[in-house]
Amino acid sequence: MFEQTFKKIDDVLWKEAGCTTELDYTEQSSWLLFLKYLDELERDKTMEAELEGKKYTFILDPPYRWESWAAPKNGDGKLDHNKALSGDDLRDFVNLKLFPYLHGFKLKANGPNTIEYKIGEIFGEIQNKISSGYNLREIIDHIDELHFRSQTEKHELSHLYEAKIKNMGNAGRNGGEYYTPRPLIRAIVQVVNPKIGERIYDGAVGSAGFLCEAFVYLKSQPQLTTDDLITLQEKTFYGKEKKSLAYVIATMNMILHGIEAPNIIHTNTLTENLADVQEKDRFDVILANPPFGGKERKEVQQNFPIRTGETAFLFLQHFIKMLRAGGRAGVVIKNTFLSNTDNASTSLRKLLLESCNLHTVLDCPGGTFLGAGVKTVVLFFEKGSPTRKVWFYQLDPGRNMGKTNSLNDTDLAEFIELQRTKADSPKSWSVDVTTIDPATFDLSTKNPNGGEEIIHRSTQAIMDEIAALDAESAKVLANIRALI
Repeated sequence: MFEQTFKKIDDVLWKEAGCTTELDYTEQSSWLLFLKYLDELERDKTMEAELEGKKYTFILDPPYRWESWAAPKNGDGKLDHNKALSGDDLRDFVNLKLFPYLHGFKLKANGPNTIEYKIGEIFGEIQNKISSGYNLREIIDHIDELHFRSQTEKHELSHLYEAKIKNMGNAGRNGGEYYTPRPLIRAIVQVVNPKIGERIYDGAVGSAGFLCEAFVYLKSQPQLTTDDLITLQEKTFYGKEKKSLAYVIATMNMILHGIEAPNIIHTNTLTENLADVQEKDRFDVILANPPFGGKERKEVQQNFPIRTGETAFLFLQHFIKMLRAGGRAGVVIKNTFLSNTDNASTSLRKLLLESCNLHTVLDCPGGTFLGAGVKTVVLFFEKGSPTRKVWFYQLDPGRNMGKTNSLNDTDLAEFIELQRTKADSPKSWSVDVTTIDPATFDLSTKNPNGGEEIIHRSTQAIMDEIAALDAESAKVLANIRALI
């Protein structure tokens, strides 16, 4: 039923001129889902208070509650068409009254980790792109069919929402930056093995896939106490996200997975000066797939001891700094990081190897990330002691991967099993750090069992070859023109 409802919502959004991509569909359904969720949360809290003989104080004032403007009901529990807004009245109420009212919560909130702050932040960052009040009415009616009351309902909705996020990744362009394949995330979480009571952080949170999967992993642990569940809700998961749409999606994704007030802050992580990080700011576990290929401004680079414009390299420095001694991390990064010859890459590899135990490198094949051809590796490291030996695993599912043949959990089963003992196999081998060149700290390595080398060439070498091929093509074209 829920799947059909989501399809109907997308069909209506398709008619809207302001909604042209999967990103728009997800954004617009997200703010409506959030308000519907908030309505059911408040009703649940009201019932709980009544059972305890207490009075619940509503977050929203009466005119702005879902039951007032979106879905007023008559005595039979059906939509009261005499009270339900539609057309221009509905659109104007949403744009001119509802959104400004909700945005104002950011100033009223006691702190960034409250549901009030999330309300204010979300509705200050997105806009209603549904210009037709009649389309908006139709979408609201479909949203009202969804329910978040039971764990089963929340579980189904979270799966459907994850499917929408995956579709954003499949759509290509900038949609892929919000989606890391969930089988890969689950494998990273299993290897890092977070524990109840540890603080888990993702400074490039995207759609919050890492935090959601870590929550599922920890929630499934046996014999959890009430205190454990409160710890998971309030003191375990932390994230930061720069982009408005990703912030909204991450918040909604975590809510649907069962975390009522996600500790996600809307900020540019890289504007924080690493010199200001104190022990209280650090985390036990870091799980992340930072954006790569971006170029950061000079003033942002000033916040880091190793200056570089490459976004992912700045994030890696941030993660190393934010990890407490003994803390563990699993971080996705471009595979060219292992062998780039520029000063920043060399210095960063040196920092990683000397300040952390880089115990595992997972080499991911092309096609792992849908909509992005770049090859990646996952770095697993523990902070506090230098690297002695690195275990490499070359992931090879034995097929060309794409949208219809994507990475699955079975593909990663052998990696997870072998990683426990770091055993050698046709796909895995170990490298002693004493054999690594101390001048370059080059981590590219060839599979001694006959596989391909993890890194072939630096970015500059690839660019030089492209330039040479372009020059050769130009020469051929010139000769053809001369013949004509």
